[in-house]
Amino acid sequence: MRTPTVEKVVVHMGVGESGQHLVDAENILTEITGQSVIRTYSKRTLPAFSIKKNEPIGCKVTLRSDRAEEFLRTSLGIIEGQLRASQFDKYGNVAFGVEEHTDYPGMKYDPNIGIFGMDINVVVNRPGYRINKRRIVKRKVPTSHKITKEDTIAFFKDEYSVEVI
Repeated sequence: MRTPTVEKVVVHMGVGESGQHLVDAENILTEITGQSVIRTYSKRTLPAFSIKKNEPIGCKVTLRSDRAEEFLRTSLGIIEGQLRASQFDKYGNVAFGVEEHTDYPGMKYDPNIGIFGMDINVVVNRPGYRINKRRIVKRKVPTSHKITKEDTIAFFKDEYSVEVI
């Protein structure tokens, strides 16, 4: 019950505009992850960037179990297994970015589409964390069972051979 596990991996592409550019990003993300994507919408109007409220500006995919593990291993290989300590938060989550989608296996550069980067967020928990989220008999996770930054760093070093700078 003390061994950390990867609960989910969220992959996000922020395009900043709707239209064909966003459709291209959705197609790339679907091809890389093997799952359908969900659009993300702007929360407020930003005239400086020509963004209106509730306009689609990005897409994301949530991966769980074996797909999450496989995608995480591939992504950590792309960034050469190096993460900074500042990329881990105090609750044990990890966030990092991949600058070019063409680094993934099977992806080629298309001059009509361009190059897209993506953000990858990894949620790490221990078994039994569900008691905080379930509907019936909801309880708090004890402090001794909560995962910390140091626990996650040790987990990534052991499980994925990651070098933390």
